[in-house]
Amino acid sequence: MEAKNIEQTLDKMRRDWDERARENARFYVNTERTDWTDAEFFASGERTVAEEILTDMINICQGRDPLTMRVIEIGCGAGRITRALAKRFGEVYAVDVSGEMVAQARQACADLPNVHVFQNNGMDLSVLPDIGYDFAFSTIVFQHIPSREVIVNYVRETGRLLKPGSLFKFQVQGDASISTEPDDTWLGVPFTDEQACAMAEECGFEPRYRHGAGEQYFWLWFFKK
Repeated sequence: MEAKNIEQTLDKMRRDWDERARENARFYVNTERTDWTDAEFFASGERTVAEEILTDMINICQGRDPLTMRVIEIGCGAGRITRALAKRFGEVYAVDVSGEMVAQARQACADLPNVHVFQNNGMDLSVLPDIGYDFAFSTIVFQHIPSREVIVNYVRETGRLLKPGSLFKFQVQGDASISTEPDDTWLGVPFTDEQACAMAEECGFEPRYRHGAGEQYFWLWFFKK
Protein backbone atom coordinates (compact mmCIF):
# COMPACT_ATOMS: atom_id res chain seq x y z
CA MET A 1 0.00 0.00 0.00
CA GLU A 2 1.35 3.41 -0.95
CA ALA A 3 2.19 5.89 1.81
CA LYS A 4 -0.61 8.21 0.67
CA ASN A 5 -3.15 5.39 0.89
CA ILE A 6 -1.94 4.41 4.34
CA GLU A 7 -2.31 8.00 5.53
CA GLN A 8 -5.85 8.04 4.16
CA THR A 9 -6.62 4.77 5.98
CA LEU A 10 -5.21 6.07 9.27
CA ASP A 11 -7.18 9.31 8.93
CA LYS A 12 -10.38 7.37 8.32
CA MET A 13 -9.67 5.10 11.30
CA ARG A 14 -9.21 8.14 13.53
CA ARG A 15 -12.33 9.92 12.25
CA ASP A 16 -14.53 6.82 12.42
CA TRP A 17 -13.47 5.93 15.96
CA ASP A 18 -13.84 9.51 17.14
CA GLU A 19 -17.38 9.48 15.76
CA ARG A 20 -18.15 6.13 17.41
CA ALA A 21 -16.76 7.39 20.71
CA ARG A 22 -18.93 10.49 20.57
CA GLU A 23 -22.01 8.41 19.72
CA ASN A 24 -21.57 5.64 22.31
CA ALA A 25 -17.98 4.75 23.16
CA ARG A 26 -18.76 1.89 25.48
CA PHE A 27 -21.06 0.15 22.99
CA TYR A 28 -18.45 0.27 20.25
CA VAL A 29 -15.78 -1.00 22.65
CA ASN A 30 -18.00 -3.89 23.76
CA THR A 31 -21.16 -4.44 21.70
CA GLU A 32 -22.82 -6.74 24.25
CA ARG A 33 -25.10 -3.85 25.24
CA THR A 34 -25.76 -0.17 24.56
CA ASP A 35 -26.44 1.05 28.10
CA TRP A 36 -23.34 0.17 30.13
CA THR A 37 -23.07 1.48 33.68
CA ASP A 38 -19.57 2.24 34.98
CA ALA A 39 -19.60 -0.85 37.17
CA GLU A 40 -20.81 -3.19 34.42
CA PHE A 41 -18.45 -1.80 31.78
CA PHE A 42 -15.32 -2.15 33.88
CA ALA A 43 -16.46 -5.55 35.20
CA SER A 44 -16.49 -6.72 31.56
CA GLY A 45 -12.84 -5.66 31.35
CA GLU A 46 -12.11 -7.66 34.49
CA ARG A 47 -13.69 -10.71 32.82
CA THR A 48 -11.49 -10.31 29.75
CA VAL A 49 -8.37 -10.09 31.90
CA ALA A 50 -9.52 -13.10 33.94
CA GLU A 51 -10.05 -15.13 30.75
CA GLU A 52 -7.08 -14.05 28.64
CA ILE A 53 -4.44 -12.87 31.15
CA LEU A 54 -4.87 -14.58 34.50
CA THR A 55 -5.14 -18.00 32.84
CA ASP A 56 -1.86 -17.38 31.02
CA MET A 57 0.45 -15.86 33.63
CA ILE A 58 3.21 -18.46 33.10
CA ASN A 59 3.69 -17.31 29.49
CA ILE A 60 3.16 -13.66 30.37
CA CYS A 61 5.31 -13.31 33.47
CA GLN A 62 7.92 -16.05 32.91
CA GLY A 63 8.77 -16.08 36.59
CA ARG A 64 8.65 -12.30 37.08
CA ASP A 65 6.54 -10.52 39.66
CA PRO A 66 3.73 -8.88 37.63
CA LEU A 67 3.94 -5.81 39.86
CA THR A 68 7.44 -5.17 38.48
CA MET A 69 6.34 -5.46 34.82
CA ARG A 70 5.67 -2.75 32.24
CA VAL A 71 2.79 -3.57 29.91
CA ILE A 72 1.72 -2.14 26.55
CA GLU A 73 -1.96 -2.15 25.58
CA ILE A 74 -2.75 -1.41 21.93
CA GLY A 75 -6.24 -0.04 21.27
CA CYS A 76 -7.30 0.83 24.80
CA GLY A 77 -10.61 2.42 23.77
CA ALA A 78 -12.40 3.86 26.80
CA GLY A 79 -10.11 2.12 29.30
CA ARG A 80 -12.24 -0.99 29.85
CA ILE A 81 -9.30 -3.42 30.03
CA THR A 82 -6.72 -0.79 30.98
CA ARG A 83 -8.11 -0.49 34.50
CA ALA A 84 -8.04 -4.24 35.02
CA LEU A 85 -4.46 -4.52 33.74
CA ALA A 86 -3.36 -1.73 36.07
CA LYS A 87 -4.50 -3.72 39.10
CA ARG A 88 -2.22 -6.62 38.20
CA PHE A 89 0.87 -5.05 36.64
CA GLY A 90 3.36 -2.42 37.70
CA GLU A 91 2.81 0.04 34.86
CA VAL A 92 0.44 0.13 31.89
CA TYR A 93 1.20 2.18 28.79
CA ALA A 94 -1.94 2.31 26.62
CA VAL A 95 -2.50 3.78 23.15
CA ASP A 96 -5.48 4.46 20.92
CA VAL A 97 -5.90 6.16 17.54
CA SER A 98 -8.98 8.09 18.71
CA GLY A 99 -8.52 11.24 20.74
CA GLU A 100 -12.12 10.90 21.93
CA MET A 101 -11.44 7.39 23.24
CA VAL A 102 -8.18 8.50 24.84
CA ALA A 103 -9.99 11.27 26.73
CA GLN A 104 -12.45 8.73 28.12
CA ALA A 105 -9.69 6.26 29.01
CA ARG A 106 -7.76 8.96 30.85
CA GLN A 107 -10.86 9.89 32.81
CA ALA A 108 -11.57 6.24 33.59
CA CYS A 109 -8.03 5.71 34.89
CA ALA A 110 -7.54 9.08 36.60
CA ASP A 111 -7.29 7.40 39.99
CA LEU A 112 -4.57 4.98 38.82
CA PRO A 113 -1.13 6.63 38.83
CA ASN A 114 0.47 3.61 37.13
CA VAL A 115 -1.56 4.11 33.93
CA HIS A 116 -0.24 6.23 31.05
CA VAL A 117 -2.60 6.77 28.09
CA PHE A 118 -1.45 8.18 24.74
CA GLN A 119 -3.09 9.00 21.43
CA ASN A 120 -1.01 7.47 18.65
CA ASN A 121 -1.21 7.65 14.87
CA GLY A 122 -2.91 4.27 14.41
CA MET A 123 0.06 2.26 13.19
CA ASP A 124 3.15 2.77 15.37
CA LEU A 125 4.20 3.24 18.98
CA SER A 126 6.50 6.23 18.60
CA VAL A 127 4.50 8.07 21.29
CA LEU A 128 5.68 5.57 23.93
CA PRO A 129 8.97 6.03 25.77
CA ASP A 130 11.55 3.43 24.73
CA ILE A 131 12.14 2.06 28.23
CA GLY A 132 11.79 -1.69 27.72
CA TYR A 133 8.48 -3.50 28.17
CA ASP A 134 7.76 -6.95 29.54
CA PHE A 135 4.42 -7.81 27.91
CA ALA A 136 2.07 -6.44 25.25
CA PHE A 137 -1.63 -7.16 24.79
CA SER A 138 -4.38 -6.30 22.33
CA THR A 139 -7.89 -7.66 21.87
CA ILE A 140 -10.84 -6.70 19.65
CA VAL A 141 -8.63 -4.08 17.98
CA PHE A 142 -6.74 -5.49 15.01
CA GLN A 143 -9.94 -7.16 13.78
CA HIS A 144 -11.17 -3.64 12.91
CA ILE A 145 -8.07 -2.48 10.98
CA PRO A 146 -8.58 -2.63 7.19
CA SER A 147 -4.88 -2.68 6.26
CA ARG A 148 -2.58 -5.67 6.69
CA GLU A 149 0.40 -3.30 6.38
CA VAL A 150 -0.82 -1.28 9.36
CA ILE A 151 -1.19 -4.40 11.50
CA VAL A 152 2.23 -5.72 10.51
CA ASN A 153 3.76 -2.36 11.40
CA TYR A 154 2.10 -2.46 14.82
CA VAL A 155 3.62 -5.90 15.42
CA ARG A 156 7.03 -4.70 14.26
CA GLU A 157 6.80 -1.67 16.57
CA THR A 158 5.80 -3.85 19.50
CA GLY A 159 8.84 -5.99 18.86
CA ARG A 160 11.00 -2.88 18.87
CA LEU A 161 9.86 -1.99 22.39
CA LEU A 162 9.58 -5.40 24.05
CA LYS A 163 12.48 -6.95 25.92
CA PRO A 164 13.90 -10.13 24.34
CA GLY A 165 11.82 -13.18 25.19
CA SER A 166 8.75 -11.15 26.13
CA LEU A 167 5.27 -12.06 24.91
CA PHE A 168 2.94 -10.12 22.65
CA LYS A 169 -0.48 -11.75 22.99
CA PHE A 170 -3.08 -10.41 20.61
CA GLN A 171 -6.12 -11.27 18.52
CA VAL A 172 -6.74 -10.75 14.83
CA GLN A 173 -9.64 -11.54 12.52
CA GLY A 174 -9.19 -15.12 11.37
CA ASP A 175 -12.35 -15.59 9.30
CA ALA A 176 -11.16 -15.21 5.72
CA SER A 177 -14.72 -15.69 4.42
CA ILE A 178 -15.85 -12.23 5.51
CA SER A 179 -16.32 -9.70 2.74
CA THR A 180 -14.77 -6.32 3.54
CA GLU A 181 -14.21 -3.05 1.76
CA PRO A 182 -10.63 -1.71 1.63
CA ASP A 183 -11.48 1.19 3.96
CA ASP A 184 -13.91 -0.61 6.31
CA THR A 185 -12.80 0.28 9.84
CA TRP A 186 -15.29 -2.11 11.46
CA LEU A 187 -14.68 -5.37 9.62
CA GLY A 188 -10.93 -5.36 9.17
CA VAL A 189 -8.59 -7.52 7.16
CA PRO A 190 -8.37 -11.24 8.07
CA PHE A 191 -5.25 -13.37 8.56
CA THR A 192 -4.71 -17.01 7.72
CA ASP A 193 -2.45 -19.11 9.92
CA GLU A 194 0.26 -18.92 7.26
CA GLN A 195 0.01 -15.14 7.07
CA ALA A 196 0.19 -14.86 10.86
CA CYS A 197 3.34 -16.99 10.99
CA ALA A 198 4.93 -14.98 8.18
CA MET A 199 4.14 -11.76 10.06
CA ALA A 200 5.83 -13.12 13.17
CA GLU A 201 9.00 -14.02 11.32
CA GLU A 202 9.07 -10.70 9.46
CA CYS A 203 8.80 -8.77 12.74
CA GLY A 204 11.30 -10.75 14.82
CA PHE A 205 8.91 -12.96 16.77
CA GLU A 206 8.49 -16.68 17.32
CA PRO A 207 4.79 -17.60 16.76
CA ARG A 208 4.86 -20.20 19.49
CA TYR A 209 1.12 -20.73 19.99
CA ARG A 210 -1.97 -19.95 17.93
CA HIS A 211 -5.64 -20.61 18.62
CA GLY A 212 -8.77 -19.98 16.55
CA ALA A 213 -7.43 -19.94 12.99
CA GLY A 214 -10.38 -19.47 10.64
CA GLU A 215 -12.49 -17.85 13.36
CA GLN A 216 -13.20 -14.24 14.36
CA TYR A 217 -11.07 -14.54 17.48
CA PHE A 218 -7.73 -15.78 16.16
CA TRP A 219 -5.32 -15.53 19.11
CA LEU A 220 -1.57 -15.30 18.60
CA TRP A 221 1.24 -15.76 21.10
CA PHE A 222 4.31 -14.02 19.64
CA PHE A 223 7.50 -14.22 21.68
CA LYS A 224 10.23 -11.73 20.82
CA LYS A 225 13.37 -13.44 19.63
